[in-house]
Amino acid sequence: MKMTLNTTVKAAGLSKSFGKTSALQDVSLSLHEGECLALVGHNGAGKSTLIKLILGLLDPTEGEVCVLGEKGRGRGQKWKQKIGFLPEQILFQKNMTGREALTFYARLKGAALQEVVELFQRVNLAGAIDQRIGTYSKGMRQRLGMAQALIGKPDFLVLDEPTSGLDPVARQNIYQILDEEKKRGASILISSHVLTEIDDRVDRIVILNAGKVVADGTLNGLCQKQTLLSHIFIEAAPDACERIQNTFGHDLPITRLAEGEILLRCEFGRKIPVLNSIYALGIPLSDIRITDPSLEEVFGAYMHETSGGQHA
Repeated sequence: MKMTLNTTVKAAGLSKSFGKTSALQDVSLSLHEGECLALVGHNGAGKSTLIKLILGLLDPTEGEVCVLGEKGRGRGQKWKQKIGFLPEQILFQKNMTGREALTFYARLKGAALQEVVELFQRVNLAGAIDQRIGTYSKGMRQRLGMAQALIGKPDFLVLDEPTSGLDPVARQNIYQILDEEKKRGASILISSHVLTEIDDRVDRIVILNAGKVVADGTLNGLCQKQTLLSHIFIEAAPDACERIQNTFGHDLPITRLAEGEILLRCEFGRKIPVLNSIYALGIPLSDIRITDPSLEEVFGAYMHETSGGQHA
């Protein structure tokens, strides 16, 4: 029996203008329960405007957006309790302690106060819970912002540059939290410029350029649409490398990196047939490594394709 996932966000034909300036044009997208969607684009592409429309902070000029079953800016307190938001710029009252700040937000959200200590532990800030926020580093404030977004176990998380200012260990902790939230069933919308970190952590990608959606799909699907290349590195005996080159050299770009090392490039969609053909030769291989196109490469390809757009 096929399981049907609930739709957390459904946007249809969203446009937003500020005077004569068009920030978004005919944007449609969806986000399902337990799905992580990456929203990427250059500065000025319209990401922040789209996030504000989804959160009900702005009204669209045209179109509509439905979030957790409700439309418009008149969404009530119960609706707000189901959403966690981490803005790009995090501001806290510096004279408050971390505990006081999260307790304040937990009360606003109607969440259980015992969550506060648990959230500090979850973002590895337990040792600073009673320190004043004015003494926190940028990375500590970022983790406090993440804890604030998680208050009340929200059904929908909106995270704008969630790893800004974090060291590698703290970034890994944030991504572990996101994995845990997905398993719990939360839907996640993440906007980030750190494309190298999120390409294997998201289910789908929406690319915005000059206020328009220029791509929407899985990383694999977008790779195939752009006919990007996978790299196949092979280590084998020199005569085996020569046989591979003679067999595939007429069809694929091949580079002899060193004696006993060879690199084949093929379109992402042809990777499996090429690998099967290599194995069918029956040649002993010492090693084989495959590097697929990254989200950064996909993003660059779509930006090149739409280079007539405005980049901020």
